[in-house]
Amino acid sequence: MSHSSKPTRPAALANWLMIVAFLVILMVAVGGITRLTESGLSITQWKPITGAIPPLSEAAWQAEFALYQTTGEYQTVTGPAGMDLAAFKFIFFWEWFHRLLGRLIGLAFAVPLAWFWIRGAIPQGYKGRLVALLALGGLQGVFGWFMVRSGLAGTMTDVSHFWLSIHLLTALFTLGGLIWTALDLRQLATGASRPARWTGTASWVGAILFVQLLLGAWVAGLNAGLASDTWPLMQGQLVPEYDRTRGLAWAVTHDPFLLHFLHRWWAWIAVIALVVMARRVKPLVRQASVAIHTAFGIQILLGVATVWTGVALWFAVAHQVVGALLVASFAWGAHILGRRTA
Repeated sequence: MSHSSKPTRPAALANWLMIVAFLVILMVAVGGITRLTESGLSITQWKPITGAIPPLSEAAWQAEFALYQTTGEYQTVTGPAGMDLAAFKFIFFWEWFHRLLGRLIGLAFAVPLAWFWIRGAIPQGYKGRLVALLALGGLQGVFGWFMVRSGLAGTMTDVSHFWLSIHLLTALFTLGGLIWTALDLRQLATGASRPARWTGTASWVGAILFVQLLLGAWVAGLNAGLASDTWPLMQGQLVPEYDRTRGLAWAVTHDPFLLHFLHRWWAWIAVIALVVMARRVKPLVRQASVAIHTAFGIQILLGVATVWTGVALWFAVAHQVVGALLVASFAWGAHILGRRTA
């Protein structure tokens, strides 16, 4: 049998991509824990290969701790608070596990991709898309290191919220791409000859959702969730006081009080957009409409709970994970609308 005559396996490819998408959601969860436990700066070097092995001796642990002690975070925040080696090992574990999971996701994508490629199982027109998804995964690792490096510069005590948003939004964009491609392949397996197309509805709803995700990432990076533990009011009023002295552009991108306010109220604009989308999806695939409604409903409740509890770890992590699930449900709904167009 010639290479060109080998049967393609779109259903198997779709199942594989859905597994990788699940791993990306797990990665978002671990990333949230890493951020909320202030673990991100505990590993000060980027070693893509050897870094997969944690310190195995007391001397190795002391060497890693010594590197961390040179950071602004230790000298300003955790050191004066009395961090010892045992506490360092705790935050080191989460950053190490976060990076290890990233490596495993890379293998979970690259190895099956090579196998499917060699077997001639990839349908025509999908090789470029799969390679692009692999490249996005690689970029995610690079962006993660740039994010960490931004927090190691000088007297910095945290990572740049801009790099954090790039790191997180790249992960969510990759998640959407994985699901969209998997759904295209499932359609192909059932006999559809054309992939779904991006629609106008997906564009404007996606743009509104993107703004909300970006605001959420900035809120996380600036610890702006701590700006208020009340809802719906902040500081006893609807619009909180914020720093107006540096101009509106600076305030929108840096002031934790204004960003917290924008994130909690832009959410309702996102809800309206998602409701419109879900209503258009419902006659086509009711389960996708239910998924969209469920995701944003739980996300709103978790957001309020995160505020009321003063950013309790598990509420905040759940809020971030359901945000990823909301992106997944949006991708599903957008794909369904695109099928109708196709």
